[in-house]
Amino acid sequence: MAKFRQLHDLLRRRGFEDDAHWHEPLPVPRRWMELVHGRAYLEAFAQGQLDAAAQRRIGLPATVPLVRRTWLAVGGTLLTARLALRHGIACHLAGGTHHAFPDHGSGFCIVNDVAVAIRVLLSEGALARVLVVDLDVHQGDGTAWIFAGDRRVFTFSAHGATNFPARKQASDLDLPLPDGLEDDAYLAAVLERLPDLLDQIKPELVFYNAGVDPHRDDRLGRLSLSSEGLYRRDSLVVDACLRRAIPIATVLGGGYDDMEALVARHALVFQASAEAQRRR
Repeated sequence: MAKFRQLHDLLRRRGFEDDAHWHEPLPVPRRWMELVHGRAYLEAFAQGQLDAAAQRRIGLPATVPLVRRTWLAVGGTLLTARLALRHGIACHLAGGTHHAFPDHGSGFCIVNDVAVAIRVLLSEGALARVLVVDLDVHQGDGTAWIFAGDRRVFTFSAHGATNFPARKQASDLDLPLPDGLEDDAYLAAVLERLPDLLDQIKPELVFYNAGVDPHRDDRLGRLSLSSEGLYRRDSLVVDACLRRAIPIATVLGGGYDDMEALVARHALVFQASAEAQRRR
């Protein structure tokens, strides 16, 4: 959890000082959470009543600070989406908890923040067509399951073929990648599909999970991207959306390494987004 504060501080030091560009979310109300998640599950988590098996599946203890952060992080993802719709692009300093299913959490994910944000925006009539671009090294299985059969939401996941979760779900488009894949081959594989997806689907908003666990030094990654490769990936995704005037909201996703290196990698999507915005 310390990475979120350290990322904020690093971005401030790197030139993101203007307070006008920083926004603080509010926690989401439970009725919005219940557009995706069952009330019994949410109450059990919030009240510290999840059984031992459910907590092991998540991999995190249900503490009071974690409950508060979870509700606030989902509020941040929704605010990021609203800001992206207004300004063309916005980046969240958290989010991307894509392994959460309606009635259980998994893989360090308690609630599915992107799914909740999408359901809120759809219910408000703010959107009719959404594309989720998930480039975390682990498949966005919870997101794929939640939106299976929903023609308003297209899910694209490019992930390690042999990595977690062992049991994959069916995204609208899955791109399983072999262990050890390096920068050029990875970028070619993603770029072979993303521009056509944007042109065919014509989404009104893209949610981009910019997980940094494809990095070659990530403890749970198994792919072999460099930091430069991650920056190129983020730049290409953001630029592909902005060139088509498609708003894009980015979330952090996963990353597992020493704190200083991890925070520097998460900063890449902010730098790529700022540069792409300047070019526009």
